[in-house]
Formats: sequence, C-alpha cells, structure tokens
Amino acid sequence: MIHKCSMASADPFYSSPFSPYFRRHTPYFGQPDYRIYELNKRLQQRTEESDNLWWDAFVTEFFEDDATLTLTFCLEDGPKRYTIGRTLIPRYFRSIFEGGVTDLYFNLKHPKESFHNTTITLDCDQSTMVTHHGKPMFTKVCTEGRLILEFTFDDLMRIKSWHFATRQHRELIPRSVIAMQQDPAMLEQLSKNITRQGLTNFTLNYLRLCVILEPMQELMSRHKAYSLSPRDCLKTTLFQKWQRMVAPPETQRPPSKRRKRKSSTGGAGAGAIGNPTSNGPGPKKKMSPGPQNFSLASQDVMVVGEPSLMGGEFGDEDERLITRLENTQYDGTNGMDEHEDFSNSPMTSTASPWPGSQDRTGSGPPGSQDSDKKSPAISQ
Repeated sequence: MIHKCSMASADPFYSSPFSPYFRRHTPYFGQPDYRIYELNKRLQQRTEESDNLWWDAFVTEFFEDDATLTLTFCLEDGPKRYTIGRTLIPRYFRSIFEGGVTDLYFNLKHPKESFHNTTITLDCDQSTMVTHHGKPMFTKVCTEGRLILEFTFDDLMRIKSWHFATRQHRELIPRSVIAMQQDPAMLEQLSKNITRQGLTNFTLNYLRLCVILEPMQELMSRHKAYSLSPRDCLKTTLFQKWQRMVAPPETQRPPSKRRKRKSSTGGAGAGAIGNPTSNGPGPKKKMSPGPQNFSLASQDVMVVGEPSLMGGEFGDEDERLITRLENTQYDGTNGMDEHEDFSNSPMTSTASPWPGSQDRTGSGPPGSQDSDKKSPAISQ
C-alpha cells in the first residue's frame, strides 16, 4: 500500500484531491455537496491571525458578488429573520469565531438537488451547524435546521443564496467535566445555555447591527469613494434620490411624435397618378410626375411634387415641415382630368428672373419637347 502511494505521488500527472495546489482538479457540475465539504475545509484552515483580507477571500471563493445570506430563528421575544448582503457576509462568519467559537462546520444528511437553467438548488432538511466553544467550558453546540443553497451553474459554482432556518439546538458538555465539579454553583452555571438558538450574543448583536448597516451601504460606499464627511454623503444621497423621484428617467417619457409619410393603395387618385396613361373614357393626358401610390384626395398634408429635389425618398432627416395653412389655396383633386394651365404660375411669369422663362411659356414649334412637357408644380 505504501509502495502504491509512492508511485502515485511520483506520477507527474497525478494530483491529489486534498492538495492545496489542486483544489479544482475537476469541474463542480452536479457536486454542490462537495462545495460544502470544501467550505468546511477552508474554515478549518482559519487561524487567530486571519484578518479581514482572509475572510473576504474566503467569501469571494464560495459566494457570488450579489449573494445574500438569510437566517431565520425564533427567540424568546418572537421569530427573527435577518438578511445580509455580500459585503456583510465576511464579517458574519468572523463574528462567529470572535464570540468564542474555535471550530465551525456544516453536516448535511440526505440533501436534495434540483437543476435549473442557470442555478442548482440544494435543499437539506436535516442539516446541522456544529460549533465548538472553549469558554467558559468546552461545549459542543449542534444547531439543527433546514439549509437551502442556490449555486450558480458554472465552473466556479459559487453560492448565490444561503438560507438557514433553525429549528432547535443542543449544547453538549463532556461527562468528565461534570464529574469533576463538586461546587453546586458551578454546576448551576454549567446547566445554563451559552448560546441563543445556536448563536452567540456577539453574532446576534452583529445581525441587529446589520439591520442598520444594510441600508447605509450606499453612504459608506460614497464616503469611501469620494472621502466626504458623513453629513455630506447623506445630503448628496438624499438629493439624488429626490431628483430621481421628481424627474422620471428618459425611458419613461413618451417618444416625440413625428409626421411620417403614409402610403395609400387602391385609391382612385392613386391609380390616376400612378398610371396616367391608363384606359378610361376621356382622352389620354400626360400628367405631372408624382410619387407612386400616393392619394392626394385622402391626404391632409401638402405633397411635394418632386421628391428627387430633396435627395430621394422622404425620410426623417430631409422631410420638411408642412402645415395645413399652406394648403388653403390648393385643391388636390383639381386638374386631375384636364390640362393644367401654367401661364399664371409664379414659376413661369414674365417677371421671372430666370432667363428663357418666356420662351417656355410661349408657343413653340409643334414638335418641340418643351410644349409637351410642363414643369411640375413645386410649392415650398
């Protein structure tokens, strides 16, 4: 047996699961109870010199950044429920040892696992939190209850939610300690509990303090980031909260309504404009070109004759604002079946500054293209 162990240690590809350098030799998929085993092992490595950095590294290894820890138990004055966030979890575990505990570990019996899309839930109805106390006398405290853990379903498999509901607790004292005591006063003292529902007074006071500290996390973070005084931090936080209450965010404001082009299909006017040479009872006329599938009779806005003058199709960037006031002298249905007379148009008047405008309005040769094609009406 010794020979096999030496051969295994000599193998360069062999890594012991208990080695501190190869703690994550395999993924944690489907092994939430093994994570509790590692948590217990890490707690046993704690020393009296373990500072805040050690406890923060411990919580970072086993808890998510947005993790929560909830404890529910019943005291003499009624049921209690405490929930703390990620920033206060390291101090909670440290308070247990500062209250006189020398050892802490969790025992799980018949845990049930359920898999979800992104999480794994471990539900153990027979879980026990065991703590060893050295003062005033060696005592083993067993806190029984239900432990519900929610792990992230990834390679780290850290705890996202911790909920421990205490049912009862027992304090065990060695028989040899009681046999050595002959003083009735000392026996009376040994018969008293040193914890309340398995928690020391030091931890209970910390949980009560967390009720005040949890809402003050924003103030403490602001003080740490900007080095402001507590009064200035409170003023700044309250002012920002007041601003958020008075001025709603931009996402809640209704979007501004813009007039957009509407297309009409199947209208009589649209057919006349889209196909000016269609068969009908009247003679075939050449009409001024306009946008296809656009009904003048069914629209309230003025139509710009040549969209190409504005760079192509109508859009949000190049669309000009047109009001109904400019349409008071325009009849959309007038001149659809007759030749339009452009002799009085301001674009073809004799006073036009454009050269050659009188030649276009006057009669030209019968075969000239200027007599057949008329300039489209453009209104600004």
